[in-house]
Amino acid sequence: MSAGWYRAQRAAGAVGHFGVLATFVTFLAFPFYWMLITTFKTTQDLHDTKNNPFIFNDPPTLHHIRVLFEDTAFIQWLINTAWVGVLVVIITLVFALPAGYSLARATGRWSQMLAIGIFLTYLVPPTILFIPFARIIANLGLQNSLWSLVLVYPSFTIPFCTWLLMGFFKAIPRDLEDAAMIDGLSRFGAFVRVVIPISVAGVLTVVIFTFTLVTQEFVYGVTFITTSSNYTVSVGVPTFLVRGDVYFWGSMMAAALIASLPIAVLYNFFVERFVVGFTVGAVK
Repeated sequence: MSAGWYRAQRAAGAVGHFGVLATFVTFLAFPFYWMLITTFKTTQDLHDTKNNPFIFNDPPTLHHIRVLFEDTAFIQWLINTAWVGVLVVIITLVFALPAGYSLARATGRWSQMLAIGIFLTYLVPPTILFIPFARIIANLGLQNSLWSLVLVYPSFTIPFCTWLLMGFFKAIPRDLEDAAMIDGLSRFGAFVRVVIPISVAGVLTVVIFTFTLVTQEFVYGVTFITTSSNYTVSVGVPTFLVRGDVYFWGSMMAAALIASLPIAVLYNFFVERFVVGFTVGAVK
C-alpha cells in the first residue's frame, strides 16, 4: 500500500512539474508565436473579428514582409542599431569594468556611498535628462547623427553596469589577486589576467543588458535623430508603420520578430551565465 502511494505521489509530482513547466513555456513563447502568426496573416484575416486570432483563417502571405523591406529602410535601421549597440557595449565595458573593480576593492563608508550614488543616477528618468542632453548634443554639432546616441546611451548603461559588476567582483576572493601579484603580476595585470576571466558571467550580463537597452530605447532616438536613414529600429518602425490611426500590424510584428530573435538567441545560449551575473552575491 505504501509503495503504491509512493508511486502515485511521484506521478502526481511529475504531472505537476510538467504542468508548471508547460505553463511557463507557453507564457514565454506566446509573444513570439503571436508575432510569427501576425506576420504572415492577411490584413483581412487580422481585422475580421469573427476569425480565430490564434490560427490562419486565410492562406499565409508574405505581403507584410515585402512592405517592411521594400517600403521602409528596415535593413538600414538594423545596421544602425547594431552599430550603435556594439559601440555602446564597448564604451560601457571600458568604463564599467575598472569602475566596478575599484569600488569593489575600495574600503570605507565613502566607497559605499559612491556606489549607491552611481546606481541612483541610473534611476533618473530619461524624460528629465533629454532636454539638457539635447543642449549638449547641439553644442557638439552632433544633431541627426548616430554619434549622439553613442555619446548619450552610456550615461545610463555605465552606472547600472558598474553597480552590477561591483557586486560580482566582491564575490571574487582577494586571495586570487594576491597570489597573482606574488607571482609577479601588477595590480592591473592581476585584474586583466585573473579577475576578468573569472568574471565572464558578469561581462556577458553587461553585454546582453546593454545591447537590449540600446535596441529598445526610444526617447533619445526620436529626439536626436530626424533623418529616416539614421533611425534605429525602435524609432523607425513606429514612425513609418503607424500612420495616424492606421497601424500596419503585420509589418510591425515582422519587424519586432526580426529584431528580437537575435537577442532571444543570445539569452538562450548564455542564460545560465546571465542568471549568475544577476544573482551573484545573493547567497554564499
